[in-house]
Amino acid sequence: MSNTPDLVIANGTVVNSFGRQNAHIVVRDGRIAQLVDASAPVPDANRTIDAAGKLVIPGGVDGHCHVAQVTGRFRTLDDYRTTSTAALWGGTTTIIDFGIPRDAQETPLAAVLHKKELAQESRCDVALHGSVVSWDETVPWQLEQLAAEGVRSVKMYTTNRGTTMADGDTILKVMREMVHLDGLTYIHAEHDPIIADCTGQHADDGRIGIEHLHRTRPELAEEVSVKETLAMADYTKAPVYFVHQSTPGAVDLVTEARARGQEAYSETCPHYLTLDDTVYGSAFPEWYACCPPMRSPETVAALKERLADGAIHTVSSDHSCYDLSQKRERSDDIRAMPHGLPGVETRMPVTFTALASAGGSVEDFVEVFAAGPARINALPGKGTIAAGFDADLVVFDPAEQRTVDGGALHMGTDFSPFDGRTLTGWPAVVVSAGRVVLDAGGFHDPGPVGRFVARNGFREHLAAAPLLSPATATAAATA
Repeated sequence: MSNTPDLVIANGTVVNSFGRQNAHIVVRDGRIAQLVDASAPVPDANRTIDAAGKLVIPGGVDGHCHVAQVTGRFRTLDDYRTTSTAALWGGTTTIIDFGIPRDAQETPLAAVLHKKELAQESRCDVALHGSVVSWDETVPWQLEQLAAEGVRSVKMYTTNRGTTMADGDTILKVMREMVHLDGLTYIHAEHDPIIADCTGQHADDGRIGIEHLHRTRPELAEEVSVKETLAMADYTKAPVYFVHQSTPGAVDLVTEARARGQEAYSETCPHYLTLDDTVYGSAFPEWYACCPPMRSPETVAALKERLADGAIHTVSSDHSCYDLSQKRERSDDIRAMPHGLPGVETRMPVTFTALASAGGSVEDFVEVFAAGPARINALPGKGTIAAGFDADLVVFDPAEQRTVDGGALHMGTDFSPFDGRTLTGWPAVVVSAGRVVLDAGGFHDPGPVGRFVARNGFREHLAAAPLLSPATATAAATA
């Protein structure tokens, strides 16, 4: 058997969240075998990609995707083949989807096992979050089974009564169980009574179409829910992760909790960093139907400042692949239309454009795009370019500009909320598990080779690698 490496990415500037170096990256059997200083000769390999003058970053980890999601009578139009292909086009090599019960008859465990089966068609690696809507005596056992499957996080919604909302008792009890299982509690934080009342008042006044969405879900509703949830997390000592935070006030609450010693994390999404509530007065307001909604220009600017300051820990897409016919079917009533935006493919350029415009570095970008999501979600072998880690790599061009054409993307829908916008920072080459899946010759479909990634315990993983550096990276890859 030949010892010749499968691939070498030569002469690139390797950028991790903790720094950069000029190196040749040697890949063997889907993993990074070694980094060789760029002053040394390029090692022989079956294939060599010259990255001279270019940056090489870890493959992206998108910690918040909804694939083939059923909510009420609507189903997103994608499957794992479509979404994973779009992820790879956008430099993301690992996605984390949600097993959310489709109705009251589906259990949390069944929902995850269903998604795990569907994920066998994935082109990139996949991990999963669980979800609990209501508590019963079987939930602790189900959560134990999920942890045994490598599913170490559970999402709960504080709104959406009648569908996915979990009440306070359920949230508290699940938090206790997740502490016991060394897991992470994910929270969609919006205060349901405020939203229900505000939406009802707008409906009574006949202002319930999509153009009024941003007025029915005020910033206060998000921030009250974050504050309340943080109190429960403090009481139970549960690590907590807030998805899609859209206001600086919500982020500040997490920052203050961390200063008091709580394990709490803020995620935002590309659309909250770049789009504001004036989009609801545009010709196509249905393009922007999501919850929380877009915020004021002042709020967007302040949120971007928090990102540049490091107060936001991850940027995830919250990918939800509806098309315009589904969006327009009930755009007259936001209570009946599907909410969610396609975004797994555009996460890289939108995030980089927003961060760079606020003065952030490429290292900062790598942290929120790959390293932070991998570390917080306890994904072994992900988010870092170092010996022993998975060979998930992107030759990244921070200067390349492209104008988004929603119809030419690969997400299985007919629009993008960023359509017509010029964005900076795109992938030139994408390597997933050692396979070159995107290069100058286009996309090379690897087939259904994506692996299910079992996650480590939350505190166990952080203890092994609280912040990765070259000295700790190899140990963390095998933890």
